[in-house]
Amino acid sequence: MHAAPAARNALRAVRPMASRFQPSALPRIARNFSASARRSYEYIEVSEPRPGVGQVTLNRPKALNALCSPLIAELNTALRAFQASPTVAAVVLTGSEKAFAAGADIKEMAPLTFSEAYTGAFIESWSDLTTALKKPLIAAVSGHALGGGCELALMADVLYCTATANFGQPEIKLGTIPGAGGSQRLTRAVGKSRAMELILTGRSFSGEEAGRWGVAARVFPTYEALMEGALDTAETIAGYSRVAVQAAKEVVNKSQDLALRDGVEYERRVFHSLFGSQDQKIGMKAFAEKKKPEWSHQ
Repeated sequence: MHAAPAARNALRAVRPMASRFQPSALPRIARNFSASARRSYEYIEVSEPRPGVGQVTLNRPKALNALCSPLIAELNTALRAFQASPTVAAVVLTGSEKAFAAGADIKEMAPLTFSEAYTGAFIESWSDLTTALKKPLIAAVSGHALGGGCELALMADVLYCTATANFGQPEIKLGTIPGAGGSQRLTRAVGKSRAMELILTGRSFSGEEAGRWGVAARVFPTYEALMEGALDTAETIAGYSRVAVQAAKEVVNKSQDLALRDGVEYERRVFHSLFGSQDQKIGMKAFAEKKKPEWSHQ
């Protein structure tokens, strides 16, 4: 007699827990949650909104997604889970319409001494995603991406943004400098003179400028269009051979470290190595037969 009320109470208890994993303002409903998506996080939300696509949404709205050590720890955990996932082949990293990440948490940084920051390797773990994640990462930036937020966006393999996104490295205004790669990655993106001006003045720049300067691959008019575009690109990438995709990411990244001649030779060696993969045979055979390839990811 009491089974039905008990079942209703159980459902009520489950709903709040399930709701925290619903991504915000997504064009499509997330589905096929992996173990990483089912995990409970405090500062991020994790989902799989498209086939083969993982999404991490920074979720610290009261602080405009300011980056603190616990948030970065959760982000690294989620990205490692996606790296290990058999269903995820590309990842989208985003924030809210108002803020991708408004910077590092000043309250966390302000009391640090030199010895604490130095011996504790403060913010070193922020760059873990550049080495731990072999799958392509697309940053979808809307609103503020300042300081550490700008640096985090620059770590992505592909950066998309809205025209009104607000980028910048304003650390000089706080008596310090970028510490998570801003001076290096921004300079590579826009050149020494422009990067020097931006970092020495602390001036911000718009998403429209980011597109003109080559910081962003594409610029979108709205947040909804941004998310749709980022997920479309991630889904397209996820539809290719994961062996070839990982190799492509590897050789492009090497271009940032090697001289041109060495980089071309490195690329050629990786190109040669793919002739040992099953997917190279599958892809070329399907092309010759005018069929859609069915990748083995081997």
